[in-house]
Amino acid sequence: MKRRQIMALALGLALGTAAPLTALAQADYPNRPVKIIVTFPPGGTSDVMGRMIAEELGKHFKQPFVIENIGGAGGIVGTERAAKMAPDGYTLVQTGVGQNAVAHGLDPNLKYNSMADFIPITQVHSGPNVLVVHPGTPFKTVKDVVDFAKANPGKLDYGYTHAASGHMAMELFKQTAGIYMTGIPYRGGGPMLSDLLGGTIPMMFINQDAALQHVKAGKMRALAVSSAQRNPLYPDVPTIAESGYKGFEALSWSGLSAIKGTPQPIVDKLEAAMVQIMQSDAIKQRMGSVGFVIPPQGAKPYAAFMQSEINTWTRVIKVAGIKPQ
Repeated sequence: MKRRQIMALALGLALGTAAPLTALAQADYPNRPVKIIVTFPPGGTSDVMGRMIAEELGKHFKQPFVIENIGGAGGIVGTERAAKMAPDGYTLVQTGVGQNAVAHGLDPNLKYNSMADFIPITQVHSGPNVLVVHPGTPFKTVKDVVDFAKANPGKLDYGYTHAASGHMAMELFKQTAGIYMTGIPYRGGGPMLSDLLGGTIPMMFINQDAALQHVKAGKMRALAVSSAQRNPLYPDVPTIAESGYKGFEALSWSGLSAIKGTPQPIVDKLEAAMVQIMQSDAIKQRMGSVGFVIPPQGAKPYAAFMQSEINTWTRVIKVAGIKPQ
C-alpha cells in the first residue's frame, strides 16, 4: 500500500472506534469524582442545598460529588468560572435566583447567559421571603403597611441587601401596591436583621428559615409570605396574594445545571437521578422541616421557570432603576 492509503485507513479505523468509545464513556458515567460549583461561601442556604444534593448524588452513583465554593459578586464570579469549564459532565454548577435571574436584569453585559451557556437539570428548592415588622410598629397586616405608606410617601423605611431575594421581593411589592418607601441598604443580612430586632428599621423581607425563631419568640411580627401558597412553617400567615395582590410571587430558589455541550446521555442520567432523589421521603422531610418547597422536577420545568424569573426580575429592576454595585 502507498503511504497515503495506509494513513487514510488508520484514520478511518480511528474514527470508527471514536463513537463507540465515547458512548462507552457516557454509559459508564460517572467513573470518577464529579465537582459541583456552589457560587457562594460555605455556611449559607445555597451551600447547605448544594452539599445535600452532592451527598445524595454520591450515594446514587457510588462516586464522590465534591463541592467547590467559589463566592463573589452575588454568585456571578463562580458562575462565570463554571461557564468556562469542560462540558464533560464532571463539572456541574448550582444555579439560583441571584446569579441566574436577577443578574441578567442588573448587568446587560453579563459574561454568561444562563439559558445559553448552561443546561438546566432540575430545580432543587424554592422558599418564600417573609414580610416582617418590628413588634413596636402598629402594623398588623399588609393593608396597614400599604395604607400608611400611601398616606405618608417616603416616610416608612425598610432594610435591604442589594439585589438579594428580599430586595427583589420588596421592589415587586412596592410596584404592585403602588407605594413609595425609603430603602436602607445593608451589606449583609446579619446586620440588617440585628437592626430590625433592635428597632432601628421597622420592616424588611427575610428568608423564611432565618425569620422563624424570631417570629416564634415575638421579636418580630410576620405579616405575609411572598410565595403563591402559604408556607408550612407559617400556617397562620397569609400570602401577599391573599392580602389583596393576586398573582404576587417572589421566591428564593436554587437548582442544578450542567455546562453547555455536556453530552445529552449524561444530562439525562443526572436528570433521572435528581428526580428520583428529590422525590424521596427523606429529602421531602428534610426540606419541609425548614420551610422549603420541592418544585416540579425535571429539565423542562426548570428551564421554563428560569426564563420566567429572568423576565420578571429584569422588568422589576428596570422599573425600579436598580444598578449593579
